[in-house]
Order: sequence, then structure tokens, then C-alpha cells
Amino acid sequence: MVEGRYRELPSVDRLASELDAPHPLAVAAARAAIAARRRDLSDGREADGDLLAAAREQLERIRQPSLRPVINATGVIVHTNLGRAPLPAAARAAVTRIAEGYCGLELELDNGRRGSRHAHVAHALGELTGAGGGLAVNNGAGAVLLAVAALAGRGGTVVVSRGQLVEIGGGFRIPEVIEQAGARLVEVGTTNRTRIEDYERALARAGAGDRVVILRVHPSNFRTLGFVETPEIEPLTGLGVPVIDDLGSGALARELELLAEEPDVRRSLRAGAALVCFSGDKLLGGPQAGILVGEADAVRQAERHPLARALRIDKLSLAALEATLALYRDPASAAEEIPVLRMLAAGERELAARAEAIRAGIGARACVVPGVGRVGGGALPLAELHGPVVSVDPAPASAESLAARLRAGPVAVIGRISDDRLVLDPRTLTDVEAGQVGDLVAAALKLAAPAAT
Repeated sequence: MVEGRYRELPSVDRLASELDAPHPLAVAAARAAIAARRRDLSDGREADGDLLAAAREQLERIRQPSLRPVINATGVIVHTNLGRAPLPAAARAAVTRIAEGYCGLELELDNGRRGSRHAHVAHALGELTGAGGGLAVNNGAGAVLLAVAALAGRGGTVVVSRGQLVEIGGGFRIPEVIEQAGARLVEVGTTNRTRIEDYERALARAGAGDRVVILRVHPSNFRTLGFVETPEIEPLTGLGVPVIDDLGSGALARELELLAEEPDVRRSLRAGAALVCFSGDKLLGGPQAGILVGEADAVRQAERHPLARALRIDKLSLAALEATLALYRDPASAAEEIPVLRMLAAGERELAARAEAIRAGIGARACVVPGVGRVGGGALPLAELHGPVVSVDPAPASAESLAARLRAGPVAVIGRISDDRLVLDPRTLTDVEAGQVGDLVAAALKLAAPAAT
């Protein structure tokens, strides 16, 4: 019987001819609709719906961009799956301005000579951190790879504490980074305790002509507690070899008490680190980028390395980064205008007002309760951001099905699930988004409700 139903299905070309769309799009939509119908028949599900209507739905789905904006109601500020840091208005305006036409990316406009794209952020990086030089690449992992390749390179030796041989992100492992740079890894200390004497012994074993570099790595989401010891940056830079300090998040806003535990870029540079690496997004609050600052000669070595071209930052990210760095010249403006910093510093009254706007939009199915948000992105993994959240009763649907409905809506809303309730955290919302979320959740709840008899 199933084979007979298969034969009743139209050909792809015939179904495509009934769609008002360019041929390649129509064929793709028809093929997807017929494939879905065949799966229904194979699984024994009823499949008597309008196939042309199904093809039109597939066509609309194909026409939609894959990368769409979402409203982040998870309470995770630097959410990797949702694009990490939202850009400040100045950075968004800079991207639009540069995207509209040509720009002087690698042209010195005052003399007409070829220039360096790194010059657009080098001055600001030096001004903000006190570094002798600075450059930006396409992401933080790339910054670490380039730093190791430039200062150690093929045949060089990189000394790392065993407690810092971490894996972050989607399989980014420090030992493999060193291997890809062509250098030899030398592990020192133990997982929980590494002392300055461990580094001294490793350096004593190095040959007279060996290129030896110390790499200090931010542990990201990994923490050891209890009997833990690791040298600070100052004794490491006193050992007489270049030190690369990977700080991860790049927290330049030292005025925020919450960021006091994050490593300080300026301190590492004052201590004499040859290169300091950190991210342009995460706690800096800008676009995806990897930043290297440090001694002028070390930065030049990195800039001239062949990998620098493979890892170079594009013009739009560079424009956003330059605009974000400019905000840090006025700490008060940075705290107000950079969304990540504003979310970190959000107070109880502000969050409570947003939570109430969400609850009012949803109605009796929602209530305001205490909750905990997170920084995210590998930064401050133990920090808990306490504040009010909105808890939604999804019945008769499940929380998972309500969350799926919200993801599929005209404006996708992403929350979190706890005890089979949908939780919406106002910390990662603007005032405007809070009003939207209440309306969108209310509409999704109505669609999930059983039809009246």
C-alpha cells in the first residue's frame, strides 16, 4: 500500500512548476516537500494534506536567511551560541558606515601609500593598555596561535603549567595550538600546583641557542579549588625569556567590582609580558576578534608572520572594534553604552521593572521569582548574577514545546527551562525587548492551548 501511495506523488519538476519562484528555488522546495511526504508515508503517518501548500511552506523557509536575530532571555550575557556580545550603538553605526562603500582599509589617506589595517586600532590599544604596539586578528584563538608561532615558532620550546593545559570552545586545546605553531611543549608543575621553581628547572634544561617562551593561559571555564598554587605574572617575566599571557576575556573596565577577579591587561604589560592576548568580544563587549598587545618588537614579529594574513581581521569587524575601543576613553560612557558592561552592572530596580513588564504581558500564567544569571563565554564561571526572573507555566504544553514554538516564531525568543517551566531573565533584555517578549510568549501560549469545544 505504501508503494502505491509513493507512485501517487507528483514528480519534483511538476510540483516545482506550480510554484511562483525561480526554478532552482522551486525545485529545492518541491524536493523538500516530497521528501517529507515520503517520510510520513514510510512511518505510517497520515499524509493527505495539500502537497502544494507544503511546498509553498518549504519555499518560504528556504527564502528566510539562516542567520536571524534572536531575543536573548537566557540571562547568559556572553552567550556563545547566540553570538556572544551584542555591539554598542557606536560599533553598529561604524559597521554600517564602512559597509556602504569603499574605505581606507590599507591606504594611508594623507600620503597615498599602502598602509596596514592594524593601524586603525593600534593607537587606541596603546593608549588604553600602555602597550608598545597592538594588532587585531579574527578571533582569540587565532591571537594565541599567532603569538606562539611568532615568538617560539618551528623548533622553539613553549613552557606551560600542567594546570593551564585546558580545552576551551569547540575543541580548542592548548597542546594542539602549540603543535600547530611548530613548537615543542614542555609541561611543568602539576594540575593543581605549579611553582616558579618548576619553570626555572625547565629553563635550566634548555640548550644555549634554544628559543624558549613561557605561555600563561587563562583557564576559561576550568577551575581548581583547594590546594592550588600558580605563579603571578611578575615572577614569570623575571625569568629572562619572553612571556605570552593569554588573558581570555580582556576586561578593560576595571571600575566594575565584578571584574576585579579577571586578569588585568595593564598589569601584565607593566610586568613585562612580551605579548598579551585577549578577545575583542566577551568582556570587552565588541566584535569577534583576537587582540595582541605588548612590546613593539614582539608585535612586529607577529604582524610580519605568515599566519597573520591567514588570521587577519575583516574591515567590518575592524570598524566595530575601533568604535568599541573609542568608548573606553571615557569609562562612564563605556559602562553606559557597551551592552555587556551595562548588563553586568544592572541593578535590582531596573531588572524588576523589566520582569514586571514581561509578566504583565503574559498574564496569570507567569510570575516573578528570584533567579541567577551567568556571565558566559568562559568568563567568571563561578560568578552568579542574582536578580528577578519570570517563570512561565507552559501547561497544557511542555516547557520544551513552548520553547520550540518561541524559537520558530517571527521573532525568535530564547529562554531557559527549569523544573518544566520556561524562565525568562530580564538581565539580557532591553526595555523594548522586555515588552516584546511578554507579547510573544502570550501569543505562543494561546497557540498551545486546546481549541474550545
